[in-house]
Amino acid sequence: MDLWQQARGEFVDVIDWSEDGSETLVWRFPRQGNAIKWGAQLIVREGQQAVLVNEGRVADCFAPGRHRLETRNLPILTSLLALPTALESPFKAEVLFVATRQFTDRKWGTRHPLILRDPELGPVRLRGFGSYCLRASDPVRLIRELSGSNARFSVEAISEQLRNLIVSRLADLLGESEHPVLDLAGQYDELAGTLQERLAQEWAGYGLTLSQLLIENLNLPAEVEAAIDRRAAIGLTGDLAAFRTYQEGIALEKAAENPAGGAAAGAGLAMGFGLGERLAPPPPPPPLPPPPAPASAPPADPASDDGASGEGQR
Repeated sequence: MDLWQQARGEFVDVIDWSEDGSETLVWRFPRQGNAIKWGAQLIVREGQQAVLVNEGRVADCFAPGRHRLETRNLPILTSLLALPTALESPFKAEVLFVATRQFTDRKWGTRHPLILRDPELGPVRLRGFGSYCLRASDPVRLIRELSGSNARFSVEAISEQLRNLIVSRLADLLGESEHPVLDLAGQYDELAGTLQERLAQEWAGYGLTLSQLLIENLNLPAEVEAAIDRRAAIGLTGDLAAFRTYQEGIALEKAAENPAGGAAAGAGLAMGFGLGERLAPPPPPPPLPPPPAPASAPPADPASDDGASGEGQR
């Protein structure tokens, strides 16, 4: 430490924090020896609060405005009295700024699928994604519970814990829900509101407020979604044979888009033959057989004729 820095440390500080738009949640004013002098001027801007930690304990919390600090570090006199401690003041005093503005567009999502029992589909795996907004509501508790004596504490340092809380409470909420998975899309706002209420007390324990929570998507695995799509397509056609023809037509289109695939071309050719057989018009019916000829009259009996003529002559 040079002589100029030592001499500068005897002046009264003007303490303020100009945020740079980063993710910083708590920032400590850098002061030589962490010994803020008596009479220092503290400037707190909107969207901030300042916490004075005097001799290891939280002394006060300051709202936006200009404030005059009172500590036991008197300019020059304290340094002279600190000769036994190598000119280092034992009366530590520091100021920590806490950003109370909104931190928006924080992402959350399920790292692993949630296994649920659906009343219609049975056991299913569900993933969820969304976003949330947070802000510091209790700076003193935030410093005591999270940042401690760190010179800088960012939102990213607590994001993983907050995400775990959201996912855990979402799993409980979906397990208690009686809505089928296929009907959850119409319940996003209701689920998000209930989830936010359940998380409020836990977040308050960190000095934070969950100001907004959004559920953007709750989705099933790709293979389950494909099966649901097939079932819906069958329901639209109303005929399994017609649906099979529709599927083979789609397969032919995909095979035509990839002419280099020999196996795909062979499969498409085979399906094409089957599709052609089903789409071809039915063969004409065979000609009807000719109508039977009319039956001829039986020949007359000569004996009967002779007898009749004989009787006539007599």
